[in-house]
Amino acid sequence: MVELRAEDPASFTNFMQMVLVMFDELLGGLAPRITKQHTFCSEPLPPGLKLVLTLCHLASGNKYVSMKFAWRIPPCREVCQAIIDEYANEVMVCPSTSEGWRAIADKFLQRWNFPHTCGSLDGKHVAIRRPLNSGTMYFNYKGFYFIILMALVDADNKFIWEDVCGAGPASNAQIYNTSELKECVEDGTLGFPDPVPLSNNNQDVPYFFIGDDAFALRETMMKP
Repeated sequence: MVELRAEDPASFTNFMQMVLVMFDELLGGLAPRITKQHTFCSEPLPPGLKLVLTLCHLASGNKYVSMKFAWRIPPCREVCQAIIDEYANEVMVCPSTSEGWRAIADKFLQRWNFPHTCGSLDGKHVAIRRPLNSGTMYFNYKGFYFIILMALVDADNKFIWEDVCGAGPASNAQIYNTSELKECVEDGTLGFPDPVPLSNNNQDVPYFFIGDDAFALRETMMKP
């Protein structure tokens, strides 16, 4: 990887699905978290190599089990946790003020011609290995074991809130109804802007999320 980076940066970028500047920024933030101490028994893997392996896993979907033979190094699963710890609060920020939600709503109107929209909500069944002694708790009607990722995204499809849960046959609506997000929206602590009229109208309209037909229609949730 060092040779590829030095001799053919374009191929390195293509292989990593990431430009060099971004890779260096990631490595600078993660290196203190993933660097191991030298011991008499073994030399630790360089943090750059750990990051490369993890990014290839995330970008291609290749499994660590197969990659460890090609790369001749063990899986580096701690890198994913390091990415979360280092960048989660920076890249996934849920607004808490009316100005923040209004900025998202303005972007929805500009890009999708959908007014007063503070986010798009949906759930996804993420395949997992069956946890030990769990029976059919994590088994779904599609024929695989899963957990549900419930996510709220802005007009650019960037995550602004997420909840990973859903053991058992819970629907998207059931998960949302028991979520902290719904509780905060309805008790007013999320900071939604006050209702205002749409253009060319004089009747106040609230701000809301949008979802598919799985969600119940309510003042703070619109659907087709």
